[in-house]
Amino acid sequence: MNQPPNPAAEQAALPGCWWHPNRPTGLSCSRCGRPACPDCLREAPVGFHCTDCVHSGGQEQRRQHRGYQDAGFGRRTVFGARLSQSVLVTQVILAVNVLVFVATVLQAQSLNDNDLSSLFQYGALYGDATMGHGEWWRVLTNGFLHYGPIHIAVNMFSLWMMGRSLEQVTGRGRYLALYFVSMLGASTAVLLFGNPAGFPGTAGASGALFGLMGAYGVTVLKLRLNPTGLIITLALNAFITFGIPGISIFGHLGGLVTGALVTIALLYAPQVKQARWQAIGIGIIVVALLGLLVYRGAQASPTTCDFVQYREGLYYTCR
Repeated sequence: MNQPPNPAAEQAALPGCWWHPNRPTGLSCSRCGRPACPDCLREAPVGFHCTDCVHSGGQEQRRQHRGYQDAGFGRRTVFGARLSQSVLVTQVILAVNVLVFVATVLQAQSLNDNDLSSLFQYGALYGDATMGHGEWWRVLTNGFLHYGPIHIAVNMFSLWMMGRSLEQVTGRGRYLALYFVSMLGASTAVLLFGNPAGFPGTAGASGALFGLMGAYGVTVLKLRLNPTGLIITLALNAFITFGIPGISIFGHLGGLVTGALVTIALLYAPQVKQARWQAIGIGIIVVALLGLLVYRGAQASPTTCDFVQYREGLYYTCR
């Protein structure tokens, strides 16, 4: 004889939800197997997962994603750098230039004649002091010194406009290499071919900035981008370089060529072990520049340099 169904007895035989024990349920998590009521289950690619498994799965996925990025994988730019919105290096370089300018102004006690400060005189690029007196640090320190407020304002504006985009696409390490190797190339050209007449000392970030311009040009050609902006920028800077007296033409040209060569080494490196080949390419450029400096220094006669008083300030002279 069949017994009539007893829903109450069947419900009492079901296990309670893991999170709501007073709710009998015939469902369970397909991942951990714990019984769960409909409110505690979420649809998954296969079956249903409880809220705890969904949460722990999300954490594991984020952990794996961070490890994936830290290992050097993920979306990268044409230079091989990870995508980033950071412009920290540009901001730091800009801040250092401004702080050095303020220091020279305070030391010289003059906004426009800050080149009479000992800090400026001891850091600007003087051919005889560098090659004859062995003060080789000047090939880099001159890139952080500026003649007056207009000089630094123009250069820092150019740095901010060009540096932000290039840093994001090249990455911090490659951007630093591009900037400082371009600065070295500009100084090398000045020491090889000389300063403008009447301007014994060379200073300013424009050599490195022309290197960024060279990088911009190579990138436009490589990616076949619209060259209008590049043409306007080159035309304007060519007018400034050749039209304004006292501009270091060889410094600008040296930075431009060096920046273009560094960018070629970065963009045309083989995709397999790209960072390694990029480092080798930049290393070859640096060695070549250092070789030119050593060659030029070997031709220089020993000199004696010291500070002398001039126009209520100190002037570094060599003889």
